[in-house]
Amino acid sequence: MAKPRDSSKPGSSKPASSKPAGSKPESVTLTEVAGHAGVSRSTVSLVLRGSPLVAAETRERVQAAMVALGYIYNRGAANLRAARTHTVGLLVCELNNPFYAELTAGVDDVLDTEGFVAFIANTAEQPERQDRFLQRMREHNVDGVILCPAAGTQAELLDRLDRWRLPCVQALRFVSDQERDYAGVDYQAGMETVTEHLISLGHRRIAFVGGTLDHSAYAARHAGFTAAMRRHGLADDLVLRCPLTRRSGAEMADHLLNRPQARTAAPTAALCYNDVVALGLMLGLEARGLRAGRDLAVTGFDDVPEAALSRPALTTVATSARQIGQEAARLLLRRIADPQGPPERIILPSRLVVRQSCGAPSDSLGGALSPILHHRDLS
Repeated sequence: MAKPRDSSKPGSSKPASSKPAGSKPESVTLTEVAGHAGVSRSTVSLVLRGSPLVAAETRERVQAAMVALGYIYNRGAANLRAARTHTVGLLVCELNNPFYAELTAGVDDVLDTEGFVAFIANTAEQPERQDRFLQRMREHNVDGVILCPAAGTQAELLDRLDRWRLPCVQALRFVSDQERDYAGVDYQAGMETVTEHLISLGHRRIAFVGGTLDHSAYAARHAGFTAAMRRHGLADDLVLRCPLTRRSGAEMADHLLNRPQARTAAPTAALCYNDVVALGLMLGLEARGLRAGRDLAVTGFDDVPEAALSRPALTTVATSARQIGQEAARLLLRRIADPQGPPERIILPSRLVVRQSCGAPSDSLGGALSPILHHRDLS
C-alpha cells in the first residue's frame, strides 16, 4: 500500500513535511487510483492504454478517480515502459479504389477514439513492396498492423510477423487457413445472391467480369457465381479477367463490342467483380450508344458511394467497407492488449442493392459479346 501523504497543518502535533516549499507534489500512483476506483491496478493500466476490453462503466469510474486524485498520465514514460507508440500500420492493395477509402475511414473511426493513429501504405498488389512497408513500420515500432494481403502473399509472412511479435489482423483477404484474426465479408453469399437475382430476371448467359489476380476474395466471389449458375444448370464458363480499374472496364466493353464476326451465345448480363469495373463497363457501353439495364444488364459489388449516383444507378452488393474497417481496428486493439488471446474471425453479411442497371435481358447486342467469352482466363 502506498504511504499516505503528509497532511499536517501548522500547529498540529504531526511533524512538518521535510520537502522544501514550492517543491512539486508527490505523484499519484496507479495503485492509489485503483484503490479509489475499486478496481485492480491492471484495469487502470488498460484504461490508460485505451483498451477496448474495459467496460464503459468501469472506464468512467477509473477516469473519475484520476480526476479526483489529480492523477497526471505521463504518456512518454508509459510508452517507454510498455514499448507502446499508439501507432498501427494499415496496408491496403489499391489506395485509388474508393472501397479502400471507406475501409480506411472505418479504421480511423476506432483508432481516433482510442488514442491511436495509423500509418497508411499502398502495396499496389506487390508482395515485395508490402514486405518493405512492413519492415519500415516495424522500424517505427508500430504496435500492430492491419493487413489487406497483396495477391501472391505467402503464409510465411504471417509466421514472420509472429516471430517479430507484431500483432496482425488480416482484412478483406486471408493468406492462410490457420486460425488467425480476420475481418471481412461473406463474398460468396453476396455473389450468389446477385447471380440469383439476374437469373430471376430471365438471364441465362451471364458473364463474370474482372480480376487478374488470384486471392481469397476472388476465389470466394467466383465460387458464388459458379454455385448459382450450376444450381440452375447454366454455363459458368463466361469469365473475363481484367485489371480492377474503371479504364479496364471501359476498354473491356470496347474490346467485346468490336467483334462483329460473332453472332451467337452473347451474354445478356455482366456480373462485375466490383463497382469500379462495373462503372467502367457502363461508360464503355455508353460510348457505343448502348445503355446498361436496357442493352446489357450490369451489376457491381461493394456499393461504393458513386454506385447510387451513376446513370443508370448501379445494382450492386453492399459489403459495408467502413464497418469492416471498424471491426478490423477493434480486433487489432484487442490483440495488442491481449497477445495470447484466442484468434477471432468476424464475417459480416452482404446485402443486395437493386437499382436500374440490371434491367430485363436483351439480345440487342446480337452476338457481339460471344467470341472471346469461350475462354475462362482472358488476361
